[in-house]
Amino acid sequence: MVIRKPESYRAAARVWTEALQQAGVPEAALQAERLLWHVCDMTPAAWLMRREEEISEAEWDEFSELAKRRLAREPLQYILGEQEFMGLPFTVTPDVLIPRQDTEHAVMEALACCEGKRVLDMCTGSGCIAVSIAKLGKPASVTGVDISEAALAVASANASRNDVAVSFVKSDMFSDVEGEFDVIVSNPPYIPPEQLAGLEPEVTDHEPRLALYGGEDGLLYYRVLVSEGAKHLRPAGDGETGGILIVEIGFDQGVSVPALFREAGFADVRVKKDYAGLDRVVIGHL
Repeated sequence: MVIRKPESYRAAARVWTEALQQAGVPEAALQAERLLWHVCDMTPAAWLMRREEEISEAEWDEFSELAKRRLAREPLQYILGEQEFMGLPFTVTPDVLIPRQDTEHAVMEALACCEGKRVLDMCTGSGCIAVSIAKLGKPASVTGVDISEAALAVASANASRNDVAVSFVKSDMFSDVEGEFDVIVSNPPYIPPEQLAGLEPEVTDHEPRLALYGGEDGLLYYRVLVSEGAKHLRPAGDGETGGILIVEIGFDQGVSVPALFREAGFADVRVKKDYAGLDRVVIGHL
């Protein structure tokens, strides 16, 4: 697609907004503006002051190349290379799941109980959970675990970017995890195949399937978390409760996942809802 360069930044944003709208890209105007701001190193305030200025040929060419990628339904976050989570900046690549606001609910539950505690983030991905807990809480230590070396490289970079100390371990779930923890938190893959097929192309065509597919019923990794995770949680004793397991769940798993917790011997199992009123987090302790 070759389009003649418009005169102003505003006109340039309008051209690609219309193209994105025709392709069915959600929030097309905002997405076009974000791409243009990225190319021209603009803040929202600068955009308001400069949007009638002339766009250069180099800026237009770069903006158009990025907009074409979005037109092909590549996620905006991968194009920009970052995503905000818990108010913190995170680098994201196609090797990791894009951090989502829904996951912040699991982090907030962990922050409420992590002070002075040893925390494990299973399936760490970009490291958004582990890094946020290390940055915003006062844990004794934080460990992030993932099977993907590429994901761990991104997570390590995000720990450095946010100036926190997190230990990262390559492991297939708990197979190479050593030690005991007070809190285990996880956003595991939990999407069953019938739901995976119906997701938007940004997810199915670009985000790592390894971070999405949760087995035939979506519960594969929850079964591992409650069984193997319990072996790495501080046991109850001397009148004190044991370690805590916190997991993000899909909107329709508010019955099945708590049942797995209870079957594995977890107590005081609770389900927390997200801002949309959907079941989002399950919490229990030994």
